[in-house]
Amino acid sequence: MNLPAANSRPLDGLIARLSALHPKQIDLGLDRMHRLLARLDHPERLSPPVIHVAGTNGKGSTIAYLRATLEAAGLRVHVYTSPYLVRINECFRIGETGGGRLADDAGLRRVLEHCEQVNAGEPITIFEMQTAAAFCLFAEHDADVVLLETGLGGRLDATNVVEQPIATVIAPISMDHMEFLGDTLASIAGEKAAIIKRGVPVICAEQAGEAMTVIETQAKRMRAPLHAAGQQWHVGVERGRLVYQDERGLMDLAAPKLFGRHQFDNAGLAIATLRAIEAFKIGMPAFEAGIVNAEWPARMQRLVTGTLVDHGPKGCEIWLDGGHNAEGGRVAAAALGDLEERVSRPLVVIAGMMANKDAGAFLANFAGLTRHIIAVPIPDRDSAMPPDRLADAGRALGMRVENAAGVEAALHALSRLVYEVPPRILITGSLYLAGHVLAINGTPPG
Repeated sequence: MNLPAANSRPLDGLIARLSALHPKQIDLGLDRMHRLLARLDHPERLSPPVIHVAGTNGKGSTIAYLRATLEAAGLRVHVYTSPYLVRINECFRIGETGGGRLADDAGLRRVLEHCEQVNAGEPITIFEMQTAAAFCLFAEHDADVVLLETGLGGRLDATNVVEQPIATVIAPISMDHMEFLGDTLASIAGEKAAIIKRGVPVICAEQAGEAMTVIETQAKRMRAPLHAAGQQWHVGVERGRLVYQDERGLMDLAAPKLFGRHQFDNAGLAIATLRAIEAFKIGMPAFEAGIVNAEWPARMQRLVTGTLVDHGPKGCEIWLDGGHNAEGGRVAAAALGDLEERVSRPLVVIAGMMANKDAGAFLANFAGLTRHIIAVPIPDRDSAMPPDRLADAGRALGMRVENAAGVEAALHALSRLVYEVPPRILITGSLYLAGHVLAINGTPPG
């Protein structure tokens, strides 16, 4: 399958027009959202019950497990996530009996243009407009639950207009987006913990002590029952299976299809969330199906077919991961370590990053696994990190770094090298790069 060129995608013109309504891509604050939602007659108050998810890493995977499990239980699930990889439609999933579907172009255009008309040209960010459109879309379609992912932070995030969710979820918190959220773990945790609502259960992944203290304080202040990993619930790996335990008992489940030890933790967070919501009665078969069947693209995703796969060295493995901060690099490197224990192969990392990321902290995770890094640009992203700067960060770690004009060129270069064992190739550093890879490979998210 070959995707159409970017400039021929049906919604691109509309997205460009909406993006021009505010001089900044990111401008945290809730005043514009409250103004627009009031003019729209508050669609966020008409949507099905909401599970609100914040965190630095693992939000999307946790939502994937939540959706797969809820759908396996026969429930209709709306989902709003960001950013998208290839098409904006990926952000909006409409729940239907027997599963869900991505919003189609016509429906998405209709709600976005309605929000545009009601906004009447006033300054508003594209993410705020998307979020308002999601509320409009979800209010139109009956469902049992909405899975709502924060975009950035929590306190001033456009999604934090939901007054009474049925649960708030906090995935692992680490250092990222410091220019918006603060330069300490405590300040970042404070921004994310601000989605906690009075009396609403909060389910929390295992956190660094500094972040956990902030979350516990906020939960106590809001009188929100806290279900924390390592305290009220536990998840682990035993003989390759997922073992979950809380006060209600023990669950022994098959391993997640999503690869990496961190996916057991994300799955555990989803299980704990659903067990904390009294309105849901999820049976063991639904948990089993949800954990095994959940899919989430560009998170240690093995590319086995497609245009790019044909460009690489014969017999190589190509993995794609959108990790872009130090913690994201750590879990990807740990997953590669697990692969190395199973089948040893030389590792090459093809990396492209955004300019506001800490390339040194990200690449340091791979220093013990490979000395071969290829730095590439991220197409059509003005704020991408120049490959020379990324290469300098790798060389400072003692790595052998070269530049390539793009992912395809990097794979071509590798295919001309002689390997005793075909290499394992990881393409990583940015979700924007991951989206570009999926598009040119012809394997878009569905």
